[in-house]
Amino acid sequence: MTIVPPARPLVGRVTPPGSKSITNRALLLAALAKGTSRLTGALKSKDTALMARALGQMGVTVEEPDATTFIVTSDGTLKAPTEALVLGNAGTATRFLTAAVSLVEGRVVVDGDEAMRKRPIEPLLVALRSLGIDATSETGCPPVVIDGTGSFGSGRVEIDGGLSSQYVSALLMAAPYGDGPIEVALTGKDLDARGYVNLTLAAMRAFGAKVEQLDEMTWRVEPTGYRATDFHIEPDASAATYLWAAEALTGGSIELGVPMDAFTQPDAEAARFISMFPHLPAVIDGSQMQDAVPTLAVLSAFNETPVRFIGIANLRVKECDRISALSTELNRIRAGLAHEEGDDLVVSSDPGLAGQALPTKIETYEDHRIAMSFALAGLKIGGITILDPLCVGKTYPGYWDALRSLSVETREA
Repeated sequence: MTIVPPARPLVGRVTPPGSKSITNRALLLAALAKGTSRLTGALKSKDTALMARALGQMGVTVEEPDATTFIVTSDGTLKAPTEALVLGNAGTATRFLTAAVSLVEGRVVVDGDEAMRKRPIEPLLVALRSLGIDATSETGCPPVVIDGTGSFGSGRVEIDGGLSSQYVSALLMAAPYGDGPIEVALTGKDLDARGYVNLTLAAMRAFGAKVEQLDEMTWRVEPTGYRATDFHIEPDASAATYLWAAEALTGGSIELGVPMDAFTQPDAEAARFISMFPHLPAVIDGSQMQDAVPTLAVLSAFNETPVRFIGIANLRVKECDRISALSTELNRIRAGLAHEEGDDLVVSSDPGLAGQALPTKIETYEDHRIAMSFALAGLKIGGITILDPLCVGKTYPGYWDALRSLSVETREA
């Protein structure tokens, strides 16, 4: 799909889809709660469909009465599925369910596609085994085999969250079904994307969990289980970053229907940096807003001065190695536009790129965020073609329609 640079600022209203991160948390919590929960404002995408299907395999009823609602009915337990839970490259679904299926009495296999089979999960398995759960993987990546007894254990469990906060969230969400209180304690220096753990805690409390933060690195979860509830999901901040950046690049005005400061997701922090364009700071720490880094990196290509992204080592184990992908594809647009220094990404920046015709085929690596962020380059540079544009369906199926609604012309390549 080739993007045609618009001749005027982008003006209009676009409502971002619901948050993927919150939707998949809410789906799981509703499945673990006894009764019927109504989830509104939800994202309907490949990742959430994979989560819903897996829950259905374990005896949970998931209905979809409209485009933004899930109705989840459960007896409060997960049943052993007859087949493996195949979750594509959905990181949240894979990590969250790996812990949750420990509550099943019987064997559960959690698997994914070839990309997911390269994404590490061993730190989570080590933590589960410390709780007495039989959790194994031959490679340290999916497929994972859980032989559950219906018990999640109790006591203290330590987890290294440096590689992914999803490991921590997975343990926390299953912990209310412990045999007694469970303390989840972080090891290592800090936690990758702490804001996403805060999202987890907020969702857990909405479904009736009792969680106390003992200190910066430890939470105590009481064995309360969950109760069914109606839960509203806010728009996706990661999706919003593309629209904020499109507005900044074109000098436009795009109304999202929700103010920047209303988002509770950590990626909303990107709005503060986007508002500085074309005078982004020389160094941006992306550790707490990792899914926004591709947006900011492409925006940085048009900045007045170079930008270094630090704290982003974990981008190497996302849907693809996003540091390498960003560097490679920026250099495909213009040689020398970016380079890697260790796990830092340095974007050289060149405001003179705007208005040029630089026919470039952008490889997406089957990564939705690479596709959506590089579409932004097409707003200023002629000839930007996104290969595999349908990969955006992982989290934002309506992305291309959203751009077209703002009068951006796209052409099938």
